[in-house]
Amino acid sequence: MKSLVMMSAIFFMVVMATEGVNAQKKVHKFVESKVIDIPAEKVWAIVGEDYGAIAYSHPKIISSNYINGTLKAGEGAERVCNFNEKGTKFLKEKMVDYNPEKMSFTNTVYQSGRFPVDPDYTKAVYRVEPLAGGKSKITFEMQYRTKPAFMGSMAKGSFKKLIRDYFISIEHHAKTGEKVTKENFRKIKKLYS
Repeated sequence: MKSLVMMSAIFFMVVMATEGVNAQKKVHKFVESKVIDIPAEKVWAIVGEDYGAIAYSHPKIISSNYINGTLKAGEGAERVCNFNEKGTKFLKEKMVDYNPEKMSFTNTVYQSGRFPVDPDYTKAVYRVEPLAGGKSKITFEMQYRTKPAFMGSMAKGSFKKLIRDYFISIEHHAKTGEKVTKENFRKIKKLYS
């Protein structure tokens, strides 16, 4: 009887410790926005309608493609974003809550290759708003959790910088049609500073 009570007590402590660890999973959040001197419809065409071709307007993505039978942007569309030539550093993402009338969608990460993000907790909401004078405002609201978790706070600054660079790339691509790459981005960034 004494051993049964002891086993029950140990089991209870293990369950409680596990619950405490799960409750402590820290999800980080941030929001970045930029006013762009481009009409909202043109910005939306790049981020919301040409979802599979993000490599044309992102300085860190080497290549991107629709996957799993996806042929165009829309609810459930999936893409892979490759961050190196070998395709070993990648994100597989899915478009949900797609709302072209409001020019918004949620981008969920469901698989990551050699990235320290936890796909179960990583997603971003894209919004494009029309402004007066043919301008627009793009907003990127991200939540994420890193693996290992202690990297979360350290990664926030890098993620925010990456999104600010992405906004510059979107603006440049919308104005010129030029593909933005890691090779030409430094020169492009100087044009918008």
